[in-house]
Amino acid sequence: MLRATSVLRKAAVKAERVVDTLPLGHRDRAINGVTARATGGLEFAISLDKATVLNDGDALKLEDGTLVQIKAAPESLLEIRAEKPLRLVRLAWHLGGHHVPAEMTSDALYVPNDAALGELVRGQGCSMTVVERPFQPEAEVHHHAHGDDCGCGHDHHHHDHSHGHDHAPHGHDHAHGDKQEHDHKQQHAHGEGCGCGHDHHGHGHHDHGHGHGAAHGHKGHSHDH
Repeated sequence: MLRATSVLRKAAVKAERVVDTLPLGHRDRAINGVTARATGGLEFAISLDKATVLNDGDALKLEDGTLVQIKAAPESLLEIRAEKPLRLVRLAWHLGGHHVPAEMTSDALYVPNDAALGELVRGQGCSMTVVERPFQPEAEVHHHAHGDDCGCGHDHHHHDHSHGHDHAPHGHDHAHGDKQEHDHKQQHAHGEGCGCGHDHHGHGHHDHGHGHGAAHGHKGHSHDH
């Protein structure tokens, strides 16, 4: 039995290489690892490297170089229309929130024929009609929680957002002798309003006379910078 091992998208499909067609509903257009029988009777195994969503007009490439073209099979759908475009927009928003597959055209929405969806459509003030037609829903976008290596292109490393106060080497260079006994327990980055009692304005430390003695264990030494 021949195997289909790769997919050609619609734009790359050459009609002369197509030997059969395979009608599939939208739920079946992500199949893999199964045996399929095309319209003309050709039986073959779908053996792709990874599951791939097939669209109307795409083709499965068989081992012998021939192609089996995918056709979106007619399905029972609700054709939804509204007098006011805003109602369709609101309905689309609700459908997206429920992860309902939907196909959008310039003047209508199409969703699977389902009683619960019918109630939602009526609740949004839209009209609907049951139709039989090929269904090509919009690709679903998965809103993942951003994090390291999420692949969205953003740098999500946890920066220490000190909002411009980054006073790590803030010029004090405290030669305290006793390994800076003022550890503060929390090792916070000094900055304006940090509450440590230091004046962090960028003056040249003209012998401020900080009597750090009791608060930081400096024991009365003066800052000779």
